[in-house]
Amino acid sequence: MTENNSALLDHTEVPERAALEGLEDRWGKTWAETGTYSFNRDTSRDQVFSVDTPPPTVSGSLHVGHVFSYTHTDVIARYKRMQGMNVFYPMGWDDNGLPTERRVQNYYGVRCDPSLPYEENFVPPHDGGDGKSIKYADQVPISRRNFIELCWKLTAEDEKQFENLWRHLGLSVDWEQNYQTIGAKAQKVAQAAFLKNLERGEAYQAQAPGLWDVTFQTAVAQAELEPRDYPGAYHALAFHTAAGDDVVIETTRPELLPACVALIAHPDDERYQHLFGTTVTSPVFNVELPVLAHPAAEMDKGAGIAMCCTFGDLTDVQWWRELSLPMRSVLGKDGRLIRETPQWITDPAGVAMYEEMAGKTTFSARKTLVEKLKETGEMIGDEKPTTRKTNFFEKGDKPLEIVTSRQWYIRNGGQPHTEANGNDLRENLLFRGKEVDFHPDFMRVRYENWVQGLNTDWLISRQRFFGVPIPLWYRITESGDVNYDDVLVPTLDQLPVDPSSDCPPGFEEAQRNVPGGFAAEIDIMDTWATSSLTPQIAGGWLTDEDLFNKVYPMDVRPQGQDIIRTWLFSTIVRAHLEFGEVPWKHAAISGWILDPDRKKMSKSKGNVVTPMGLLEKHGSDAVRYWAASARLGTDAAFDEQQMKIGRRLAMKVLNASKFAMQASGGGAAVDLDLSAVVCELDKSLLAELATVVEQATAAMEIFDHTKALEVTETCFWTFCDDYIELVKERANDRDSIYAQAGREAEVRSARVTLNIAVDTFVRLLAPFLPYATEEVWSWYRTGSVHKAVWPTAAELDGTGDDDTVVSVLQAAGAALSALRKVKTEQKVSQRTPYAAVTLQVPQEVIESVEAAREDLANSAHVHGEFTITCDNTDGDIVLVSAFELE
Repeated sequence: MTENNSALLDHTEVPERAALEGLEDRWGKTWAETGTYSFNRDTSRDQVFSVDTPPPTVSGSLHVGHVFSYTHTDVIARYKRMQGMNVFYPMGWDDNGLPTERRVQNYYGVRCDPSLPYEENFVPPHDGGDGKSIKYADQVPISRRNFIELCWKLTAEDEKQFENLWRHLGLSVDWEQNYQTIGAKAQKVAQAAFLKNLERGEAYQAQAPGLWDVTFQTAVAQAELEPRDYPGAYHALAFHTAAGDDVVIETTRPELLPACVALIAHPDDERYQHLFGTTVTSPVFNVELPVLAHPAAEMDKGAGIAMCCTFGDLTDVQWWRELSLPMRSVLGKDGRLIRETPQWITDPAGVAMYEEMAGKTTFSARKTLVEKLKETGEMIGDEKPTTRKTNFFEKGDKPLEIVTSRQWYIRNGGQPHTEANGNDLRENLLFRGKEVDFHPDFMRVRYENWVQGLNTDWLISRQRFFGVPIPLWYRITESGDVNYDDVLVPTLDQLPVDPSSDCPPGFEEAQRNVPGGFAAEIDIMDTWATSSLTPQIAGGWLTDEDLFNKVYPMDVRPQGQDIIRTWLFSTIVRAHLEFGEVPWKHAAISGWILDPDRKKMSKSKGNVVTPMGLLEKHGSDAVRYWAASARLGTDAAFDEQQMKIGRRLAMKVLNASKFAMQASGGGAAVDLDLSAVVCELDKSLLAELATVVEQATAAMEIFDHTKALEVTETCFWTFCDDYIELVKERANDRDSIYAQAGREAEVRSARVTLNIAVDTFVRLLAPFLPYATEEVWSWYRTGSVHKAVWPTAAELDGTGDDDTVVSVLQAAGAALSALRKVKTEQKVSQRTPYAAVTLQVPQEVIESVEAAREDLANSAHVHGEFTITCDNTDGDIVLVSAFELE
């Protein structure tokens, strides 16, 4: 740490012209070369402040929303470093999963086909092109290995661009501490955690209905759902009772009629109580179906009775489970109806109808069936257009279907599970949420609501290619069938493994996919299954235990509000299951950036602003100022005007500091001897500054960086606009007027106060404006301001009674404002002298104004009589008597 309190510093080198241009390149290079932000391993856990930095998705480019939220984290990291903490601030890259695959497909014009052989020295048909998406039909199929190589190539290029932007922004990340969520370290941690989950019964596989994206051919977890409006139409279909009556239901999915297993109505619905326990036959297909009661049926929706199909929506899944209904799936993973006629359809007319629908998309199958229903008269009336909420994969373009498949799950409280302490897992996870300090606290409700609303365990298997492989194999029977219940696992020292190319213990490659041998699990893990372990990956669990013991559990998880249900929750789940504790003490939740229409900025909406142009236009400090002006959890508008204000502040830091140091004479050492502050106006400034230090420190401790910036900035402008103007003549006593009168102490008092103020402001503003403050620091100190000691009120002690001395600056500033106002109204220069002045002030501040009389006279250029009276009863300082401007 740099020592701050030396009374006389050894050098002052103020440039002839202070400028913001070029500071990013110069200081960025210096910080990198000197390791300013390097984590020091020679430490103990109580000395460490560790950050679970969000790994940005490497799938194109960062946008201004990233700059916004990452700046919030950096401000706190810089503050903690100046507080003497050893800050562990790593950076990760989230480069696995669907976003990377889609980018590679569009960038290179390829798609993965695992059935194809590897091609040496493969050259993709495109290399970026014009940046537009290449249609699926035009994408060249390539082997999985070739495809993954292209994923690695493109993510490496993207990571370099991301790092360059982060460095330009001034993130105080230790770039030696980094990882990739697809890298070997991350794969080992993710696979080991999964195997430990499996061993404890927290990971399991099941053949069950699940949400499926037919475009990307992958299962989708509950946390990845996005409800969207989708056009449809109600169709009234007539089911037939044994008595010859019709029961009419309304559905938007008539194409699922062959998958119908029951009609369901509410048990209290008098219209259908006489039918409970009886059967009906379905239109066209003539399959006999029971009529059952269930409280989830909505009496006031449509006809009040619905068909349960396996599966049209999540309510169908609920009914299927709770009423023990048969499984009659007709929809395949490709989004088409299965090609074989289901065995439960036996009526010849029904068989013929299904054969017409077989192999068609849901849209085409619906059209075919509706035409038949109209022909038979079993569709009542015409379709009724409607718009309904339908679940989409958050990255998909088509509604999700529910398809039965074998998948892997991790328990997360979505289904009942009793833990060792006798509590249900859901209750334990709710308790873990209470152990985390949320900033702002109201964000905790989003966590709790999500946990309480879960209805499925965490689906982690994905039918994709670029990601962390699920580290399992399955034994093949002598008859050649894969026995998915006979799971083969690697040892921990084998990790990471790729089952598609590595062999399970005790087997050889020749035994792959043959009777008596083994078959690989080809699925990869959901991206959140890896990202949920970022504290463990970055901290070195299983790869660097010394580091892990010094940084884990981490101190803070910064993140966006929209991924509380995914990243924050899943990270707590993994830490709870593995370590029985929360992964960090604090969760700092940033708001969203809104476009001019008050809509959230996002890549998917196409309304984002890329940040590098802003950083170059306004300067990094200015953009950081805009970001830091928004509190955690608060949405903020994209506002370049605020960036202009930030640039003005950064420039003022340079110029005000330059003035303060030059006031002592060019090249003179900066004097910080607090005992030299003897004038009441000077004491007043330092007393006010001491209060600001206390307020800013208290705010930073509770992650309220915005308040810390507000109180500091307000005081800084008072310092510039009032104090500097008031003491300019005294501090710049070039004609030795004060010296000739034996008043050198008053001159030194002003100069020391200026220096102490600058030294304090530079440190208070360093987390927000790292470049301008580092530049000023270098003019008179060695080392970096970012490793300096955060200011304390104790450094400014000895200024007298706070209430008295603070009022001197406030009263003198108000008096100066009154004196300036008259000149402004007269449209004359502020340097125009007054021949005479009478100020009328309230009784309670007359002593304070008197204490600054001489500085006021010098600042306002009062050359004649200067009278201060206390006849004013309105509480304002006013200029009341006639005066002359020379």
